[in-house]
Amino acid sequence: MENQTEMSEFILLGLTNLQELCCFLFILFLMLYLASMLGNGAIMAMIMVEPRLHTPMYFFLGNLSCLDIFYSTVTVPKMLAGFLSGYQTISFTDCLSQLHFFHFLGSSEVILLAVMAYDRYVAICNPLRYMLVMNPQVCLLLAAATWTTGFLHALLHTVMTSRLHFCGRNRVHHFFCDIKPLLSLACSSTRLNLSLLNIVTGTIALTPFIITLLSYLYIISFLFLKVQSWDGRRKAFSTCTSHLTVVALLYVPVLFNYMTHSVGGSSEREMIITLIYTIVTPVLNPLIYTLRNQEVKSALRKALGRK
Repeated sequence: MENQTEMSEFILLGLTNLQELCCFLFILFLMLYLASMLGNGAIMAMIMVEPRLHTPMYFFLGNLSCLDIFYSTVTVPKMLAGFLSGYQTISFTDCLSQLHFFHFLGSSEVILLAVMAYDRYVAICNPLRYMLVMNPQVCLLLAAATWTTGFLHALLHTVMTSRLHFCGRNRVHHFFCDIKPLLSLACSSTRLNLSLLNIVTGTIALTPFIITLLSYLYIISFLFLKVQSWDGRRKAFSTCTSHLTVVALLYVPVLFNYMTHSVGGSSEREMIITLIYTIVTPVLNPLIYTLRNQEVKSALRKALGRK
């Protein structure tokens, strides 16, 4: 990877420069981070130890929890350190690493949600062939394709960002190294980077979103046309509402943040939106799946009963 920058480090300015807010925000985001680790870790542990949860749906849910744990860890610890020191320096290499893993895990999660929507489509619309279609080999292949696609997408942005020329300004108006704040500091042309951000990232975000919408359109039409009992429809919808809620929590802020063309602009607004899908959503995902899923609640009661 060719690196022609004179910049050895960047300064992350963080969410605020008001010292009286830093202590409150440190405690708030530390609690959210710990809640995310505990909730997602508990779901992963339950899926591994409870035989009833060894199904394709929970295999993908375990992948989602794993992604959420790593996703928060990429940004939150550095942000917490910044609250204590006022601002946080980060080397150029570490900055690129943070950018890479943030987009690697984020794009993998977007694709995984589409895979989970397809899994629900097969389970509801073709239940007799479900275990044949979603056999363990297919599940492993879909999971591997999800993680690999996310990695390659992030690698593209990392390589293109590393080739930019930085020559003086090193204050990043964000709490982590994201693409847009870095592009605003570059001295060389960022037209290609912006094009890749809009086209490639837009495709990565919109294609799974379309797959998810189509899956649920098929599910809804199947339930109203083929399933006559209200109880059957209610059970099917109960397995879908959790996933649809998670999709909305992730897609709405992500699309709002990355489908705009500006590089600088309203950095405060973008930071607040980023906080939603990097910290808040990973905390809510375990709650959403636990509160609305009888099998997960039953496994949790069983685990607590053993202890």
